[in-house]
Amino acid sequence: MPHAETHTIILPHALAYNAPNIPEVMKKLAEVLPGSDGDAIKGLNLLLDRLGVKRGLKDFGFKEEDVDKAAEIAVGNPYWNPRPVEEKPIRELLRRAWAGEEARADL
Repeated sequence: MPHAETHTIILPHALAYNAPNIPEVMKKLAEVLPGSDGDAIKGLNLLLDRLGVKRGLKDFGFKEEDVDKAAEIAVGNPYWNPRPVEEKPIRELLRRAWAGEEARADL
């Protein structure tokens, strides 16, 4: 997977996942993103739309059948994160990123 493109796709989903545990960070991010209306995830989605970047991991060769394996790897390699890394929501985060869906803070 191409490094920069993968990070561009995953970043809004990762922020949405962690949003409940980093409210001050999300507030500061919303303040600098045009059109966010106080919602950093909305602002980041708008920015990526304006930039016209590809939003789906599938556009870069990641296969839908690899979502489960990627979630297992993420949970199996613990690292510090503002929110505990849990397999079910991480699997959904990766599915959304694979499909190219906009990030949503509902995991």
